[in-house]
Order: sequence, then C-alpha cells, then structure tokens
Amino acid sequence: MFDVIIIGGGAAGFYCAIHIAEANPSLKIAILERGKQVLSKVKVSGGGRCNVTHAEFDPSSLVKNYPRGEKELLGPFHIYSTADTIQFFEKRGIKIKTESDGRMFPESNSSQTIIDCFLGEIQKYGITLLKSSSVINILPFKDIELGKEEVWQVQSVKKVYQAKRIVLATGSSTKIWNLLEQLGHNIVTPVPSLFTFNINDSRISGIPGLSTNARIEILPRQIMGKEINTKFKNRKSGALNLISEGPVLITHWGLSGPVILKLSARAARLLHEYDYRFRVRINWMPDYHKEGLLSLFNEIKQIDPKKTIYKTKAIDLPARLWGKLVIASDIAKDLKWADVSRKQLDRLGQFITASEFNVEGKSTFKEEFVTAGGVDLKEVNFKTFESKILPGLYFAGEVLNIDAVTGGFNFQNAWTGAYIAAQAIAKSL
Repeated sequence: MFDVIIIGGGAAGFYCAIHIAEANPSLKIAILERGKQVLSKVKVSGGGRCNVTHAEFDPSSLVKNYPRGEKELLGPFHIYSTADTIQFFEKRGIKIKTESDGRMFPESNSSQTIIDCFLGEIQKYGITLLKSSSVINILPFKDIELGKEEVWQVQSVKKVYQAKRIVLATGSSTKIWNLLEQLGHNIVTPVPSLFTFNINDSRISGIPGLSTNARIEILPRQIMGKEINTKFKNRKSGALNLISEGPVLITHWGLSGPVILKLSARAARLLHEYDYRFRVRINWMPDYHKEGLLSLFNEIKQIDPKKTIYKTKAIDLPARLWGKLVIASDIAKDLKWADVSRKQLDRLGQFITASEFNVEGKSTFKEEFVTAGGVDLKEVNFKTFESKILPGLYFAGEVLNIDAVTGGFNFQNAWTGAYIAAQAIAKSL
C-alpha cells in the first residue's frame, strides 16, 4: 500500500515524485517503470546533453510553441514555468546555461547530470523505485479497511499495489491509453510529430550537411490546379500558420533542422492525413523577393559581365547550394553574366525565392521523438492536472494530448504538469 503511485519512470514521473515528497516527506511514494532503465529519454535529449527547457520566460509567448495545449497551458505556466525549472536545478547545484537559439542545458553538457540529480533526490526522500514493473491493469478499488476512502489498485506484471492517488506519466504508451479508454477517457489518436521531410530532388542532392536560413511553407493540395484543402483554414484566424523561417539542414534524405521540425509539429495531423506526401515552397533568401533578386542580377550583369554565374555567388547563399540552383536553372558552369538570358535569370530567381519540392515521406527525428495525441484535454482539470472523469488520477507529460516544437518545450510541459499535480496531491493527502 502506497500513498501515491507514479506510473512511468521518465522526466515527468521523477519530477512529480520529488515534488510530492518535498511538499510532504511523510508520504509513501512509488515509481513504477516498465523497463530496466529509467529516464531513458532524458539521457538522449539534446544529443545527450539534455535540453531541460527554453529561455522563454513570458507564459503568453511560451504557449505559442505548443501546437496542441496552447490554451490549456497558459494558466499552468503562470504558476510554474521556465524560471522555476532553472531554480529547481540550481537549488540542487546544477547550473543551467542558455545557448544562442534559446535552448537551455546543464553547464556540464551531460544529461547524466540531470539523471544523477533525480536518482539522488528519490534516494534522499526514500521514494521506492520499481523497475521492470510494466502495468497491465488499473482500477478504482474499495478497500474495506480504509472505510469510505476509495483507493486505486495497480496490477503490474509482478505484483498488485494499492494507492490513494495515481499519477500517469507514461508518455506515448499505447497500453496505458487503452487502459484509460476502458476507464472512460477519450484518447485522441496519436500521430508522429517532430520528423524530417524526405525529398529526392537534384537541387539539394549531393550536399548533405549544408545548413542555411530559409523560409518554408507547406502548400495546400491541388487537383486540376485548384486548391482542395479546407483544413488549411480555421474559424478564428482564417488560415493555419504553416510557414516558418529559420535554420534548415540539407540531409542525405531531404530536409531537417529547426524549421522543418516546427512545421512537422504544427501540421502533424494534416501531414498524417496526407500520408506524408505533400509539397513545400522554399525561399532560400527570405530577405529577397523574386523581383528584387532579378534587379540585383541585372546590376551584376552590368558590373561583372565577364564573370561566370556559377562561380560568382551573387548573394549570401552557401556556394554549394548556389551552384546546384544555377545548374538547375539550365545555366552552364562556363556561362558568363553577359550571355545569360532573361528566361534563365528568371528561372534562377524563382528557384532561389520560391522553389517547390515534393515531399515523399518522413524520417523520425529519433532523439526528440514526440507524439501528437493522448488524453483529451477537455477531460483534465488544468488547475490540478487531475482527471475530471476519475478523481484521484492525475497526469503529467506527453500522456496528454500536448506536444511542442523542439527546443526544450516538451520538457517544460513535463516539469510544469508534474509540479502542479504534485502540489495538488500533497495538499489532498
């Protein structure tokens, strides 16, 4: 018999257990983890450095990074947010640093620092950790000895446990979602989020590892030249924000980088319906439009007529990408500015400012794998993160239909939900 059982030995589960124990050290707490290892996602996050949060301290701005959960997280982020996360770790001797893109990491540059902190804290508070304890059933259960108080029964592959409160911090666990459906919760069907785009196109082939700044837009589907996608519009703003600008990475299989991952998160459900076959439009020079670029080309044509276009690199674009777009524009490597036709320059200007590519599938961004889907947010009280359907049952992390773009935001959701659930549980007991 425990006061609290937390199902899931990941970031949200540990954080919740530690805060419950800190608020009420007398409570008997257990963490049940299905695997042999705990905190596995923490270990690989941020390339093994653990991207603990993001340097966005305004809740109203912070929620904009959550394609699902934006409205629901505004209140919780006013209670517990980025600054509180930093304080939690620094109170335990872990200094947090901010990188140029806003991502925040432990100064040690090692996720093991965070893992050691969590393991040390549960040992300090006497929290029971039960590994290889996959949960196969959860049910409300009346314990006669406890009188009228309803307790929960948790059946693992090893034993049956009882607890006054349950926290589900199981991430994208299909098994737990199925159990919740049996208990009366609605589960929003999960689809992948945070993935890269597979593109086979001569304009970007053969230059993997090249990174540049670009603006990318996901385009509506077309049949016979007419747009057919009504889901690009919503009632409030009229159009979904499926344009993003920032660093793009060309890979062996297509496109990756922060901009691609943001778009994959925002359009996760739409692209799933497309079966990951769609078109994107890219402006490789976001500060330019086509007409402005053509004007610049005509100036160069007057100033440097004897130079070859291929080797000139008239704009601040990576040389290898410039060369690819020049060749794709039917401009020979030895063609001089003086001899280029208006049609060739027009085509080059089009490829630089409005290249269209066919995306044929996705590749999972394994280190930051996130799922869009989970417990329907209408069924959760976000003042406590308690189930509205099953009193005494709480949620934290990605078990809910909440997910974010890459950059530490998914962890912040885990920390915030875990903290608020912990305070509510400690108070109720």
